[in-house]
Formats: sequence, C-alpha cells, structure tokens
Amino acid sequence: MDSYESTPQHIASSRLKDYFIGATPLQKRLESVRKQTSFVPTPPRRKIPQCSQLQEDNDPQNVAFLLHKQWTLYSLTPLYKFSYTNLKEYASLLSAFIAAEKQKGLAVEVGEDFNIKVTFSTLLGMKGTQRDPEAFLVQILSKSQLPSENREHKVLWTGWFCCIFGDSLLETVSEDFTCVPLFLANGAETNTAIVGTWFQKTFDCYFSPLAINAFNLSWMAAMWTACKMDQYMAATEFLWSVPCSPQSLDISYAIHPEDAKALWDSVHKTPGEVTQEEVDLFMDCLYSHFHRHFKIHLSATRLVRVSTSVASAHTDGKIKILCHKYLIGVLAYLTELAIFQID
Repeated sequence: MDSYESTPQHIASSRLKDYFIGATPLQKRLESVRKQTSFVPTPPRRKIPQCSQLQEDNDPQNVAFLLHKQWTLYSLTPLYKFSYTNLKEYASLLSAFIAAEKQKGLAVEVGEDFNIKVTFSTLLGMKGTQRDPEAFLVQILSKSQLPSENREHKVLWTGWFCCIFGDSLLETVSEDFTCVPLFLANGAETNTAIVGTWFQKTFDCYFSPLAINAFNLSWMAAMWTACKMDQYMAATEFLWSVPCSPQSLDISYAIHPEDAKALWDSVHKTPGEVTQEEVDLFMDCLYSHFHRHFKIHLSATRLVRVSTSVASAHTDGKIKILCHKYLIGVLAYLTELAIFQID
C-alpha cells in the first residue's frame, strides 16, 4: 500500500492571494463564475473518462514518465504575462533564483554540491480540446561531473502544469493570463515551495494545496471502475478512517476488479455517463456488502483513499495515475476540482 505524507502548507504568502484585487475585471468574472457554481460544485452527471483524440495523436512514450509516480496536487490561479516562447529564459531565471535561495541558507534539496540544471518543456497532446493551453513541465536536475559524452542528469524534482477541458475558467480571463489551474509535483516539498515562490513572484499567481474530499473520492471510484480495461493491473481498493482514541483506525477493503466492474454494471443505467444516483448506489452496495460480512457500518467512517487500475487518490491531495489510456480523463476531473477551488 502506498504511503502518503501530510498535506504541505500553502506555498504562498497571503498578500499574493490578492494578485487580481484592485482591479482587474478578472476577479469579478471569477467571482461571478463561483457564484453560479457554488451551490452545485459537482454536476449530477459526468461522462465516463475516455482517451481524447489529441492524446491518441501523441506518442505514449512522451508522457509515460508521468505514470506510476505519486504526485501532490495544487490548484493555481492564472499566470500573468506567461509566454511559451520564453521557456528557456524562465529556466535560467528559476535556476538563478534557486542558487540565490541556497546562498541565503534556505533548505533547498539539491545535494551537497550545488550543481543543478532547470528545464522547462511543453507536454504535447496533454489537453482536452484545442482551446486548452499547452501543458508544460518543469524539472530540477543534478549535473553530472562526468565528461559531456557520458553525462547523465538525475531528476531531483518534477512539476507540471495543465488545463484539461478548462472552458469554465478560460472564458473568464483576458489574453494576458494563461490558465493552467492544475499543478502536480513530485519531489521534496522544499523544492516545491521554492519553485512555487518563484512562479508567484514572476507571474503574480497563487498556489493552494488541492485536497480531495470523500464525496469526490466516491465519484473517482465510480468513474474509474466504469472504465473499460484491456487488462486489470490491480485490485479495486478502498481505505476508510475510523475516528477513535488514542489514534485513528483504518479499514482497508479490497475487491477483485472484475467483481467491482460487475457491481458497477448492475447499477449503471446511463450509457457513456455516470450520475450522482449511480455513484450513491454503487457506494451503498459496497457498504451493505461489507456490513453483511463484518457487521461494521462504513457510513460512520470517512473514505480517505481509493485505488483502481486507472489511478489511486488520497484525500490529502496525492494521486498516482496508472493507465495511459485514461490519463486525460483523470486530469479532466482534477482540473474541474482545481478550478472550483481557486479563490
């Protein structure tokens, strides 16, 4: 079972939260969107995740390194005056910023010898529609001391930014802003904080940890169980937390993936879609089955983790994507959650 670290603190100072205050019409438009959606943060139905045409046109090897890694999730406000033509310049500026922070004596996970390289690159095909901004990748690499022909760079930290089917946010911002509301990081939290601080100072944006509540975990469990798999790689597993003293108790419930799919098929009535009613019924069936065998009411506990052959997710904002075919579908839902959280 994967281990999950505690949710990191906000990596932004409170004053940066006000980056559109004062004001641009952007804040008013975002507030308008939130007011329209605040009472229904989760639509009553969603499409079952599919592989997008844009993803199919891309070489799976280009994004294979994104799979099977544990990512920490953040939501991100729009970047002001960000340009894809300046990625090389951004890499140099961020590298210099990390060096400056290291000289200040701040905790930067770059090893004993400060000899690093920062890279920015686009992730082609990582979008739901042509209108979505290009996803891009930032990496901190350690420079090898070997001759150039034998040189290999060790990846110390990786972060990537994306927007999948982000129309609800794209419609609210002007051309001066780039909307990549979902940020995923893998590596030391100190490096995440340093990179986040540089982005905030450079693009007047704000990062916030993206937790996943039990309600949304239930949706993930249903949508991912509904996905057709060529072959199942892992059991469908749920983890519930039981509040008790002196320490909490966890209950793990593993189901054969084909049994989970059969249960889903028995409650699923809307082709190509998942409804709130179906999600509730799917989870109720699991609760009833568990109570029948173990006499424990899971409804009195808190769902904290779901894991399927498509992906696994934890309530404190950790996710691991396991299936390339449904990569875009998983990211689309995470983008939706990130947009809704933006302050």
